[in-house]
Amino acid sequence: MGLKGFERRLEHAVEGVFSRVFKSGVRPIEIGRRLTREMDDQRTVDVRGRTVAPNSFTIAISPDDHEAFVDIADTLARELCDAAREHARDEGYAFLGPVDAELVVDPAQRTGTFAIEARFREGPGGSGAGSLLLPTGERYVLRDSVVSIGRLPECDLTLVDPNVSRNHAEIQPRGDGFVLVDLGSTNGSRVNGVRITERELRDGDELGFGNIRLTFQAS
Repeated sequence: MGLKGFERRLEHAVEGVFSRVFKSGVRPIEIGRRLTREMDDQRTVDVRGRTVAPNSFTIAISPDDHEAFVDIADTLARELCDAAREHARDEGYAFLGPVDAELVVDPAQRTGTFAIEARFREGPGGSGAGSLLLPTGERYVLRDSVVSIGRLPECDLTLVDPNVSRNHAEIQPRGDGFVLVDLGSTNGSRVNGVRITERELRDGDELGFGNIRLTFQAS
């Protein structure tokens, strides 16, 4: 399911470029399939009993393929990360840190071939994996620092809504996870519709601030 969505989104994003670029070289779906296979092959169980999978991927491709990918490299890397997250959710895998993917040139690769190096990588400062899916569809990656949320332009995440307080809430890294803390906001902070003062976030939680909804993803 995740890989079908991956190719469909990518094809829509690059439209005509997709068919022109990938007639004879490496196809994105082939990279996506290999990437998820690496996750399956290298998965392991951590000290907490979670099944963890690699979260950092380097894709080595030929110079010709790399040149063909230039116009869509950022889109492809972003979609590969989303495919990895979707596969992790489908299989119940956890990550040690944020997911990242990078395309690099490898002269040893022939046109149409590639290699993937998959690694386990903690977030900065040992923080776990986490991100917020914004209403725009953009992703805000959580790291090892506190994220301030509110109406003020100085906030890390500024929410334009009169029902959001100037300094509304914070997301704090704790252990290998993240906690939402309300800062005494007028209208409160909600997780899955329930008003909270402090709450450890879990994958798929919906965060509500005024009329704005964000989704927490633990990957």
